[in-house]
Amino acid sequence: MYRLAWPLRFVAIILAGALLLTGVVLGVAPRLWQIANAHEEVPVELPEFQSLSQRTLVYDANDTVIAVFERENSQPIKLSQVPQPVIAALLAVEDTEFYRHRGVNLRGFARALLSNFSSEAPLQGASTITQQVVKNEFLAGLPRDGAYKLKQAHFATMLEKKMSKDDILERYLNTVFYGNNAYGLQAAAEVYFGKNVEELTLVEGAFLAGLVRSPSGYDPIRNPEPSRRRFAQVVERLVDQGLVTGFHGEYLIANWEIPFRLRTIPTFDTTPTYFTVALREYLLTRSTILGATEQERANLLYRGGLRIYTTLDPTMQAAAENARNILPNSSKGFDAAIVAVDTTTGAIRAMVGGRGLRPDEPGGEVNMALVPRQTGSSTKAFILAAAYQAGVQPTDTVNGIKGCKVPDFVDGRPSSKVINSGDTGIGPIRGRTIWSSSDCGFVRLSYAVGQHRVVDMTYRLAHSAYFYQGQPAADHEPFEPLGVLATGNNPLSTLDMATGMQTILNKGLHHDPYYVEYITRADGSRFFTRTLAGVQVLDEGVALQTVDSLKGVITSGTGARNLWCSAPVARPCTRLSRPAAGKTGTQFENTNAWFVGGTPQIAAAVWVGDPDGYTPMNGIPEFAAEMGRNGKVQGADYPARIWGAFIEGAHAGLPVEDWPAPPPPTRRSARIYVPGEECLARLVSGTLPGASTTTTVATTPPSTNPGDPPPPVTTAPRAVVVQVPPGTTVPLEVLDPRAPVPSVLNDGKTFVYVCDAPPPNVVVQPDD
Repeated sequence: MYRLAWPLRFVAIILAGALLLTGVVLGVAPRLWQIANAHEEVPVELPEFQSLSQRTLVYDANDTVIAVFERENSQPIKLSQVPQPVIAALLAVEDTEFYRHRGVNLRGFARALLSNFSSEAPLQGASTITQQVVKNEFLAGLPRDGAYKLKQAHFATMLEKKMSKDDILERYLNTVFYGNNAYGLQAAAEVYFGKNVEELTLVEGAFLAGLVRSPSGYDPIRNPEPSRRRFAQVVERLVDQGLVTGFHGEYLIANWEIPFRLRTIPTFDTTPTYFTVALREYLLTRSTILGATEQERANLLYRGGLRIYTTLDPTMQAAAENARNILPNSSKGFDAAIVAVDTTTGAIRAMVGGRGLRPDEPGGEVNMALVPRQTGSSTKAFILAAAYQAGVQPTDTVNGIKGCKVPDFVDGRPSSKVINSGDTGIGPIRGRTIWSSSDCGFVRLSYAVGQHRVVDMTYRLAHSAYFYQGQPAADHEPFEPLGVLATGNNPLSTLDMATGMQTILNKGLHHDPYYVEYITRADGSRFFTRTLAGVQVLDEGVALQTVDSLKGVITSGTGARNLWCSAPVARPCTRLSRPAAGKTGTQFENTNAWFVGGTPQIAAAVWVGDPDGYTPMNGIPEFAAEMGRNGKVQGADYPARIWGAFIEGAHAGLPVEDWPAPPPPTRRSARIYVPGEECLARLVSGTLPGASTTTTVATTPPSTNPGDPPPPVTTAPRAVVVQVPPGTTVPLEVLDPRAPVPSVLNDGKTFVYVCDAPPPNVVVQPDD
């Protein structure tokens, strides 16, 4: 019975095959004719392969990978890197006849071709590895009609004539998609097994080959059961090809654990930080290092396989993070930011924008190191530099008497504001004016210098891609000549403040802050190298004089409370181990608190406040418990402590350096004044106030004894002065930073007084 059935079955198969072939020919012929005519006398050339997408690696100053930028996880490899058992497993699953066919497996092709022409259903499989390369490289986006499979086969045969089998296989292994953004075998080895391709086993290679047919459907993370069934099919194929025994295959199906989580190679296990997120934004939107357009820059950053070597110093970054943690957590969410730049180069060495990036929280990705906030008195360091550059000397005097009036706006209308913070008299610039941070003293100094020149100087001291003149207001609120400029109402970021201080500490030589030292291409060639030209913003002697004055803030002024200890004390105090200069800053109602300063090696700025608004830091219980002062935060409190702790930690192992002494004064001291508020007069007779030699005050009741001498009598100096033209303030069109300020020498011949209130016992006569 069996012998009779077999010939009948054979004849039936032949007849069915003939009918099938006839149907195929009839269905295909018209389309083949169209395709042939469409290409008549037009040679078909294969286009060149696009460059392989490669991920970009970012390194810190110690050559440790700190970030990976990639749009698609693609890590090109050489075929020689792939273990032979892995290649054998991949071919067993995907294309067993790869090294024998000429680009097309005719049996599989005929089956897929019949399916394509006879129905609207998706094509059947059976594409060779060469055909898959052609599909990925040349046919993406084309309609899957009848011509598609023929064109794929044609291109595959052409490719086999153009490239060797090994080159085709290498291209396939570098471009095939394995799911979870893994393009190519190396990326798949990392994502699913946390290893390099050289470490893959035969079974792991076979598992990855099994994903290719449906990376999403067989995803072991999201679809573990279909993935296990697919793995069982793959193992059966390995058994059929003799790569594993039947017994071993059964064991693998029952016991081998498919990947259950996504992995990375430990070397590249990075998380976003304030620095790396800021670096990415800088390269894409604030710099043309990577190209003229943002699209060019993005393509190169995410697909170019660059190696970006940055300025970040891991030791200083750790010191900054530890210092930030000095600020206790509070119920109102107060936070701190720190930026440190290299004094001599402007390289950004550390950046802390808060207590850590928190992408899952509202506002958790805000980097307060780059957010402008009002600066309080810390901006007085820039006013001081502008004054010294204009010829002011530390021994010159200025009126710091509080109760100074400045222009202001109320509800959008011009008004005035009286500042009741300052001194009780007229004093030298270096000393009470600086060290006690006299508001009225610096208000008058800024008007004498010319607020427009202070604005210009601030832009030049702190210039960067984040802060420059002509900048769109939406990017950074402009720095303006406000009446309250000296009290810090202009917002600046922590980076802006650190950059401005860098210029001062670096003897007046400014460098824009930067993230990148150099960049190499995927082949190791140099793509970009940072050059350090620098701009001399301040004369060296002016910068050294500013530094010398700001040293006193730490040893004798507002910063001394937490930064200068002549002996061990109970209260928190950082005993600085090296010379340093700086300036405190506290905004109105303690809404922002600052300390800005540094050494010849590092310039750093610290901000403390509420990231979500201008919340007064008064009566904060968490701060009061540790710091006292009723929880009231000023620049000399937490900002100074954080800054001091960072400076000590960042300089560990660095030599102690100091600046040269500033040049000596070149003239006798002068009185700085503001024309319009203060008037000038020339002495005609008598003695000017401050030069009296005859005043004795009686301290006891007069004696009733007739023989006793008469009691001493207080005599007040009397002077007659004649008004002289006071001149004008520095004109708005004058931006020359060396143009002199209104001043008169303290020689006892010229008298400066408040125009509306001349002192008693001085007779002012009009100028004839």
